[in-house]
Amino acid sequence: MNSKLLCWNVNGIRAIYKKGFYDWFIKENADIICIQETKASEDQFPKELIKTDSYHTYFSTARKKGYSGVALFSKIKPLKVETGFGIERFDTEGRIIIAYYDSFVLYNIYFPNGKQSGERLQYKMDFYDAFLNHAEALRKKGNGIIMCGDVNTAHTEIDLARPKENENVSGFLPQERAWIDAFIEKGYADTLRLFVKEGGHYSWWDYKTKARERNIGWRIDYFFVSNDLVPKVKDAFIQKEVAGSDHCPVGIIIEL
Repeated sequence: MNSKLLCWNVNGIRAIYKKGFYDWFIKENADIICIQETKASEDQFPKELIKTDSYHTYFSTARKKGYSGVALFSKIKPLKVETGFGIERFDTEGRIIIAYYDSFVLYNIYFPNGKQSGERLQYKMDFYDAFLNHAEALRKKGNGIIMCGDVNTAHTEIDLARPKENENVSGFLPQERAWIDAFIEKGYADTLRLFVKEGGHYSWWDYKTKARERNIGWRIDYFFVSNDLVPKVKDAFIQKEVAGSDHCPVGIIIEL
């Protein structure tokens, strides 16, 4: 049976809820919805999202109030859910939900941004490595892996509108891009690139410069799957027409 999985960095669930988020949520009727940068604890979520009859709901909240945060809405109840890698420096920022199902493990992750400082860039690179180590350990046990979220890096030159201008900007640095290369080489696939080879398809646009109106964007939101699941991926897409955040939703159709 084909399942629809969606992922969206909402840039604040309380703000986007007032901009038609719930209408989108109901209309899409996806089997799994992953959201990032909720900027809210569970008790601050709109009641309609917490008490939904259609979904099992899970939340990961940062210790710092109004910061980060991810949430998972799943029609299928996971076997178990974790909110960290087991490493405190990463697990306290509310960036991670790991849901275990019969035939796969789903990572819903809001990866760190490295623009603030050299220390945060190193934190981001360390976080990348911690994620990959965790995923690889599960793969060795026979689990298929689906990872979605705001990766905060554009992989190749066709994944952002102005690559030359951003060569020295975190989000398109050589070491960040090289990590995605290494991730793929380990046996993971960027699902959109299974279906779409050309550039011009973005998932984030800068608010301040009204970049969305001119499609001057970056593709930094992804669905990756381990190679064993690639034959099951039937479609991958970006919902660029969906407004409300500086990101737009991305999704896949997959046979699960």
